[in-house]
Amino acid sequence: MPPSSRPGHPPPALITTTDALAALCQRLRVETFVTVDTEFMRERTYWPELCVVQLGGVHETAVIDALAAGLDMTPMQELFADTSVTKVFHAARQDIEIFVLKFGDVPRPMFDTQVAAMVAGFGDQVGYEALVSGLTGGAIDKTHRFSDWAARPLSAAQIAYAAADVTHLRDVYEALCARLAADKRLDWVKEEMAVLHEPSTYRVDPETAFERLRPRSNNRRFLGQLQALAAWREREAQRVNIPRQRLVKDEALLEIAATAPANTEELARARGITKGFAEGKSGQAMLAVIEAARSLPEDLLPLPPAARDTPKPSAALVSLLKVLLAAKCEQHHVAPKLVANSDDIDRLAVEDRPDVPAMHGWRLDVYGNDALALKRGEIALGVDGRRIKLISVGR
Repeated sequence: MPPSSRPGHPPPALITTTDALAALCQRLRVETFVTVDTEFMRERTYWPELCVVQLGGVHETAVIDALAAGLDMTPMQELFADTSVTKVFHAARQDIEIFVLKFGDVPRPMFDTQVAAMVAGFGDQVGYEALVSGLTGGAIDKTHRFSDWAARPLSAAQIAYAAADVTHLRDVYEALCARLAADKRLDWVKEEMAVLHEPSTYRVDPETAFERLRPRSNNRRFLGQLQALAAWREREAQRVNIPRQRLVKDEALLEIAATAPANTEELARARGITKGFAEGKSGQAMLAVIEAARSLPEDLLPLPPAARDTPKPSAALVSLLKVLLAAKCEQHHVAPKLVANSDDIDRLAVEDRPDVPAMHGWRLDVYGNDALALKRGEIALGVDGRRIKLISVGR
């Protein structure tokens, strides 16, 4: 449904001044919830460049030009801090990262319709278009998905496209809340939103950046060098505001950590590293990082994955636990990914009662208790027609 077709809902307003933004936010602060979306650019920068913020209320939708000269975003910050108004997003993480960077905190309270849809049985990470279609019968026009949102002026088509997302989001939110309330699952969503309300969720720790590369090595010296190089790359990419991969690609970082070049010539032999880069400030900084990591004492080096992990689980037991997970999630109409991931199941297979999400809260009732019963031999898995069933085992 386009924004202008909702009864009593005028065409979206374009906000370019602080006074207009303040008036809008003041009106929205009497609402129980507002829908929020953003358009940003990040292809050429480390930090996302906020271009547009869309806000949807009961009777109005606004597109805020975040790049407008002289625009002070403080009124929006105050709206986001108003705990009497729920801020509704879909797939909120990237949007929230921007607001944490800009305002220093997350909007409070929040509701993520993608998370809620997983709780409501729409599968893992359901797309927004599918959710709009499934819950409202509406359709999303993605013609301007790849617009250059930093270019000005914004076109009428861009403004209408941006506003449509938050207009549909109101209907999606209301439909999801009704469904979750009927199934008594609103508290489940609150549990899932806890991590999204932590500002630390959106802040990258340079010292753990190397873990994203998933190094498969038990060589602690290599891991120490990779950790140091990845931390340097993260900080340098932040400082000059370019994507980390544009500074040094992952494969080059892994190779440099493995070969530990001692001079400019050796560094320039690494894949993707030019002689000019190796001779420049960045190359010399990398060599200094490698030299420092080379001299780290053994006890300060990262532990290899094999030393951090639990014993290797039985592949057969892991398979059974995964089948049980799929069956229980099918029964309860909830996304399996929300209940347990592969690492959780590996731990369930080898530990008596591991401290994983499946052993707490609503997940314990949906899956955890039966997983423990399966391990104890108290239940077995069978087939009833086209479904998996649980069979009590007398002992």
